[in-house]
Amino acid sequence: MSTPLNYLRNKTFAVYGLGVTGRSVINYFNKNGFKKYIVWDDDHKILKKTTGEKFNIIRKKFLKLVNFVDYIVLSPGVNIKKAKLKNTLLKNKKKIITDLDLFYFINPNLSTVMVTGTNGKSTTCKIIEHVFKKNKINTKLGGNIGSPILNLNFKKNPLVIIEASSFQLAYSSFVKPDYALLLNISKDHLDWHETMDEYIKSKLKIFSLQEKDNFAFINHIGLIKKFKKNNYKSKIKFINTNKLKILKNKLRNDYLKSDSNIKNISFVYALAKIFNINQKNFLNSVKSFKGLEHRNEIVINKKNIMIINDSKSTSFESSKSALKNNKNIYWILGGLPKKGDVFRVNNFKKNITKAYIIGENTKHFRKYIERKVSFTLSNTLKKAVHAVFKEIKNVNDTKATILFSPASASYDQFKNFEDRGNKFKSLIKPFLKRFK
Repeated sequence: MSTPLNYLRNKTFAVYGLGVTGRSVINYFNKNGFKKYIVWDDDHKILKKTTGEKFNIIRKKFLKLVNFVDYIVLSPGVNIKKAKLKNTLLKNKKKIITDLDLFYFINPNLSTVMVTGTNGKSTTCKIIEHVFKKNKINTKLGGNIGSPILNLNFKKNPLVIIEASSFQLAYSSFVKPDYALLLNISKDHLDWHETMDEYIKSKLKIFSLQEKDNFAFINHIGLIKKFKKNNYKSKIKFINTNKLKILKNKLRNDYLKSDSNIKNISFVYALAKIFNINQKNFLNSVKSFKGLEHRNEIVINKKNIMIINDSKSTSFESSKSALKNNKNIYWILGGLPKKGDVFRVNNFKKNITKAYIIGENTKHFRKYIERKVSFTLSNTLKKAVHAVFKEIKNVNDTKATILFSPASASYDQFKNFEDRGNKFKSLIKPFLKRFK
């Protein structure tokens, strides 16, 4: 009897993009007897390092064979319209799939929870994993968080929790989650998707192949209208986050009491009820949830000082929760601005004592901050950290909050948001002895 895996072994593939995801696809192919595949990356160094062959030889081979493969597995970082071989990709667009597609094709009987949205994906996935494990439900977590989905190893069939980015969903064709959570949508990644309509369209793909016995979790009436307009089949679970704020009074975990996390918790609670986890067990489970590194990570919380590493904040929308929920903020921000991102600082200026702008685009951030809050152009993170601690050297009565929430991408000065957050924690370390 032919299995999905056997069927795919007889197909031919091109892997475009050799970052973390692309390498995970190649590793999966090598471990599972896939021999008919070619590879490509727009970065010549990565290409040579992966294949060991000269660039011209690889390019000639790829262009000769790519038109005849069955599938092109595209890495999420690759934008077809900006790729070096965009004409080849556009010509073969119908063949394009993702690592998520491969996972669903190979594992048609696995039960999955897929989470997407502009903000809160990683935190929500980790809360689901935490709550379900506490209630003895076998789970595995992968996708855009932690391990690429094809790197997951399991013997017994677990409930697989998948974080899906808009980049992954844009080119996916076979994703079919049993439980699909669309947390929120706000302006983001417009440099990649170009329009809000295209961005929303990619997010809605999470529902497109669901069946009548699957569940769609949505908390926005406008998105429900789009859901119905597309004639999607799954059962809608409307998450009224305002109604469920009653949970806030029952939570015994301060990290989860921010407005953004209450919304995340509302989705997880609705999902948990389907799995027969009652409110008492749910609340007991989330008590011990500690949050993600670089996402509202409390580095220190003493009598007169709180230091928060929120390096994962890559847009103003994702910084809003920290700005809203803290007082006397010394805010370090800046980096690579996202297209279409607007800073509405007026709503939070009472909470901000001073801002320190870093990165190579200080003029962009200055125009939103100027005449609203006091600010300094620090350019580098090191200068900003030293300026902040010089400013609060004599803090006594009022609790100061040092908030590193860049509200922008990291790639102008750092490898990624993890590198940025770790650098921040390294820079503040010498100053922490003041607060012991």
